[in-house]
Amino acid sequence: MSRFEIMLPYYGDVRLMQDAVRSVLAQDGDDWRLTVVDDGREPGVPEWFAALDDPRVRYFRNEQNLGVTGNFNRCLELAEYEYLVLMGCDDLMHADYLSVVRATADREPKAAMIQPGVEVIGSDGLPYDTLADRTKRKLYAPKGPGRALLGGEELAVSLLRGNWLYFPSICWRTEAVRRFGFRADLGVIQDLALVIDLLVAGETLATTPEVCFSYRRHAESESSAKAFTGHRFEEAKRFFLETADRLAAFGWPQAAKVSRLHLSSRLHALTLLPGAARHAGRSGVSAMLRHATGTR
Repeated sequence: MSRFEIMLPYYGDVRLMQDAVRSVLAQDGDDWRLTVVDDGREPGVPEWFAALDDPRVRYFRNEQNLGVTGNFNRCLELAEYEYLVLMGCDDLMHADYLSVVRATADREPKAAMIQPGVEVIGSDGLPYDTLADRTKRKLYAPKGPGRALLGGEELAVSLLRGNWLYFPSICWRTEAVRRFGFRADLGVIQDLALVIDLLVAGETLATTPEVCFSYRRHAESESSAKAFTGHRFEEAKRFFLETADRLAAFGWPQAAKVSRLHLSSRLHALTLLPGAARHAGRSGVSAMLRHATGTR
């Protein structure tokens, strides 16, 4: 019986995407399917998938570019199985990813989200430790036993203080995610918005410590100047303030307070000041400082 829908919303580097696909094909069991939704126009990609000739793989190419959030929602439309993974097209599943997730789903069948252990790699595929990831581990991620079932205001506070999840590695219960989908007005922080929607609806997150997924984080030198214009932080500020009002009305005052402060997002802007100066000049520095200080 098919149970896991591995969705690969694709745009960008062909070689990294092919490596991601191969990592999925190495999974065990017969209860999964890989669905690739191509939002680009890279030559040779449809032909490469046709040559795979693997019944476990579906390939779709969008008639027009939908953008990140639009393609996420297209993946949700195509998902048919009980669970789904929205894997990054440059990330890698370890050979035991589905074994770990399968066991966790059996142990916690009511969980809407499963977060397994993750390693961070760089563009070269080697371990890559950044300030952001060290902060996630040391300050924001829960301490104690690696296996837990979390939810409610306590988890909302934790994630709004600093989002320690690795979105592409999460296995989601399809029915729960489809109830909300991804907000079309968000292009960067839509994953955290979905998690908050699920927590408010009473859903839970199961964590398990086994490291079975490689999340690829690219070096700042490979980032475009667009990342330092401040647009992503304008979106983040709008989301956090709207969420603070929502959670206050819902009766989660501590989560509302943390969201209104959004300290980790503001500190993140400060860490990007050197990159903003190099890539976007004075306007980029000003955008980072405005977000960090909470000024207009």
